[in-house]
This record gives sequence, structure tokens and C-alpha cells, in this order.
Amino acid sequence: MKKVFQLLVDNTSGALSRISGLFSRRGYNIESITAGVTADPRYTRITIVASGDDEILEQIEKQVAKLVDVRDIHELKPEESVYRELAMIKVRAGAEKRQGIILVTNTFRGNIIDVTPESLIIEITGAQSKIDAFLRMLDGYEILELARTGIAGLGRGVDQVIYL
Repeated sequence: MKKVFQLLVDNTSGALSRISGLFSRRGYNIESITAGVTADPRYTRITIVASGDDEILEQIEKQVAKLVDVRDIHELKPEESVYRELAMIKVRAGAEKRQGIILVTNTFRGNIIDVTPESLIIEITGAQSKIDAFLRMLDGYEILELARTGIAGLGRGVDQVIYL
């Protein structure tokens, strides 16, 4: 089972390290972690995807909430939230294969962000399932490099907005 947690933490040196250290010490698995400053530069928003059974996920939420830097933590439930991930994929693309790659990229509303005589770099944004489906469509091509950001998410509407 997976859960997506959104944390609002003080934007201080070592905050992310303390949070990831808690996961490491307890043997919890982080599937994805993203962090970035919010509209208020005093705070950082961290999105963590964790896996485990219900008991472990409940413990994760309680333990993280106890950390000094953490101002808020809550689950981003799929039906009440929007998740996105960014992937950049470098694909070997000689002249004979380039058109097919471009066609697949356009179908998935991706962007070609770099072109060389031997390769293309594709940028694609969306739900994890969209990124996974896109990568399956590239199965016949040689992927040279792949970078995925992990999930970033926000709750829908104004009910879950935290004002500090």
C-alpha cells in the first residue's frame, strides 16, 4: 500500500536530512520525495510517497509529525488531490527513428527540449501512470538516460490550505 504525505516544514538547513533520517532509522521505505520552497520563503513543502501496511503508514505520519521542523503533515488522498511528476528522457534518435519518437511524444503531449544528431531529450509531465505508459511506448527505442522528479501534489480546493 502507498500513501502520499504532504509536509510543510521550516525552510532551515538540515530539515530534509532530519526527515529522511527518520525514515532510514526506522527502516521505512521512501518511494518518492520532492521538496521546494513555498510562496512564503520561511517554509518548504515536501511531498513524500511511502509504502507499507496500514500500521507502518500510520506510524510514519505520527513520527514525522513529532519532528521539530514539521509544521503540518497530512495525507494527500488521490480523490481529493492532484499529483504530477516530471520526467526527462534522453533517447538515441538517428534520422531514421526520430519521426517515430516525435510522434509518440506529441501523442503524450510531451516536449522535445534538446536535439542533437544522435539523440533527443524529451520532457513529459503528468501522473505517474502517464509517465509509465509513455516509457512503455518507447520500449523499441534505446533510452540513454532517464531522470524522474518524483511526485509533487496539492489538495484540491481551499479546504486543505494551511495558513501559518
